[in-house]
Amino acid sequence: MDKYRIILADDHVLIRHGLKWIIQGVDDLEVIGEAGDGIELLSHLATVVPQMILLDITMPNLGGIDTIRAIKNKYPEVKILILTMHKEYLHQALSVGADGYLLKEDADRDLFSAIENIRQGRIYISPRLTGELLGKRARSSAPLSSREKEVVKLISAGKSNREVAEALFISIRTVESHRARIMAKLNLHSTSELVRYAIQMENTSSL
Repeated sequence: MDKYRIILADDHVLIRHGLKWIIQGVDDLEVIGEAGDGIELLSHLATVVPQMILLDITMPNLGGIDTIRAIKNKYPEVKILILTMHKEYLHQALSVGADGYLLKEDADRDLFSAIENIRQGRIYISPRLTGELLGKRARSSAPLSSREKEVVKLISAGKSNREVAEALFISIRTVESHRARIMAKLNLHSTSELVRYAIQMENTSSL
């Protein structure tokens, strides 16, 4: 069985080494690289592309938010799990494409749950941060991107994931990733809620 490839990006060497030791203990996970800042990480991606990156949000030379943008622009299929001690970047990280946001204080308990959820195409947020998303809809600090709005419009028209993918010339997995991120941003919990939201927004011309 092919292993799920992960790169670790954190400016603290001890944290990277600790994470690598923990992750390598799981049979189907493999750490294939490490980086101490955003620039070094992007340099790694020029030669080897992982399936997931564990990324600190506050790194030197190129900050986490700009690093997420750069990665998602060139490698949209790569999953990004933010692993940080900072709570305040949650909405900003989601808005630029992060697939998960895990507080370091929760990592000992929730790391593998976060990895598996994201691996299955879902968004993962540290449980103690879920309250940050309550009541936050499209007018929150994590608004829908133009591509996410296109996805919502097609969903409101009754399009399937495959039809959305064909219309936007993207993969079905990318559509699934967009749907998961939209639902996390809007605090929606089921596909039916997403469809109802999409129809409502289309009817009120809010998209």
